[in-house]
Amino acid sequence: MNRDIIVGVDAGTSVIKSVAFASGGNQIAMTAVPNIYETLANRGVEQDMAGTWTDAAKTLRMLAEKIPDLPQRVLAIAVTGQGDGTWLIDPAGEPVAPAWLWLDARASDIAEEYVAHRGYPAHYERTGTGVNACQQSIQLTWLHRHFPDLIGKAATALHCKDWLYFKLTGERATDPSEGNFTFGRYRTRSYDPGVLDDLGAADVKRLLPPIVEGTEAAGHLTAEAARETGIPEGTPVCLGYVDVICTALGGGLFDPQGKAGCTILGSTGMHMRLAASADGVKLNSERSGYTMAFPVPGMYAQMQSNMAATLNIDWLVDLARDVLAQHGLTRTRQEILAGMDGEVLARSGGRMLYHPYISLAGERGPFLEPSARAQFTGLEAGMGYCDLMRGVFEGLCMAARDCYVALGGIPQEVRLTGGATRSRALKILLASALGADVRTVDRAEAGAAGAAMMAAVQQGLYRDMGACAAEWVEPLLGEPVGPDRKLARSFDKTFPLYVETRKVMRPLWRKLHSARLEPCLA
Repeated sequence: MNRDIIVGVDAGTSVIKSVAFASGGNQIAMTAVPNIYETLANRGVEQDMAGTWTDAAKTLRMLAEKIPDLPQRVLAIAVTGQGDGTWLIDPAGEPVAPAWLWLDARASDIAEEYVAHRGYPAHYERTGTGVNACQQSIQLTWLHRHFPDLIGKAATALHCKDWLYFKLTGERATDPSEGNFTFGRYRTRSYDPGVLDDLGAADVKRLLPPIVEGTEAAGHLTAEAARETGIPEGTPVCLGYVDVICTALGGGLFDPQGKAGCTILGSTGMHMRLAASADGVKLNSERSGYTMAFPVPGMYAQMQSNMAATLNIDWLVDLARDVLAQHGLTRTRQEILAGMDGEVLARSGGRMLYHPYISLAGERGPFLEPSARAQFTGLEAGMGYCDLMRGVFEGLCMAARDCYVALGGIPQEVRLTGGATRSRALKILLASALGADVRTVDRAEAGAAGAAMMAAVQQGLYRDMGACAAEWVEPLLGEPVGPDRKLARSFDKTFPLYVETRKVMRPLWRKLHSARLEPCLA
């Protein structure tokens, strides 16, 4: 039987998906299960590693129930997943402790400490990436200081997708994107983990796994993984890049003309430009953002990342749900949002500012501030719930503009992916805030698609990623949504105030953070 299907596994923060693609890029079927995590009282956010693997294997078995003869038709599996975080395993391959996720804020003080360290400028020049609390280097340092026995039991420090790749193939590895932006030298795509020396955790270097380029090499499904997934032993397995890179690839960032950027508005927000070479990377004075290897020789994705994007919308929607629940009414998020686009666009813009820093970990793009918090500025009597939602939408758009300015300028066209693509209002507001056309790729699962594209190149279906993108991405690009002139003028007027407000608030956020930590006096 012809092996004509590539399966992309995408382990996100809250959902694990397995998506089947035809070798030419058409999506055939998808399965998904919730990916559960726990928020702790000490600002920790953890996930059960064994449960994550069990759920990922389940999605593969479920996929076989949807597609006739799937096991015999799978050409390759490709895996991607949530970035940052720390997934520790012992010499036998068993989890040492629950995984720390990118949402975990326990190591915020160490991140802030390192930004002031004399070694930080050199680290930023090496990696092209700013330090924040969610990175593995900072989390490992916290564990090294507070739980040295746990670090002593560990043999390898993985990320989410690396853990799944290990469970599928038995190989301990990471990819160039995650290996480099935390511990490496982006110009050479190799390790240079001087950050651990600076932080007094040099012995943790032994936990770093080899770096594997997924467009060139593949592992193979073990007998045990075959029994758990239902896919034949020996099936090639591609270690994809981190989910944000795979989503950018599947969402259209690879543009040979260099005119397009890519914004992902999901739980978190990512804003990206493509550098055709290491010399094209533009670092900024704030020493913030990420520089990640792109799965094309010599190319890099530069990005600024908001810790929270649609999480801000979820927060406001859940406030409404809580009020209704107090009166015995149950509504889903989807029901609350039904018709919201029209209500948001009907409201006057520019009446207030909203800074979308709702994450407990603060903000990382385009500035590094663990104590940053979300806020409305300029509320007035008479403003209603939909006015607040309009403010949140505008805040997300100004946060995107803030990030693109730090990346060196706004591209001519922004390709949008993530949950926000369902909102026409958000697309219109984003186009107006950026002064650029916004286009979406008609692909619901861009992250899984990007991972599958890497496997398609690795398996020799295409001569290079350009040929693959021409078939997998370009035919799916939608019509551009352009800026509204009136809205654009409003954003041009309020954006400087947005930036000025966040700068003024920085010392006040820190004082508020300190006040929270002080014990209450009776």
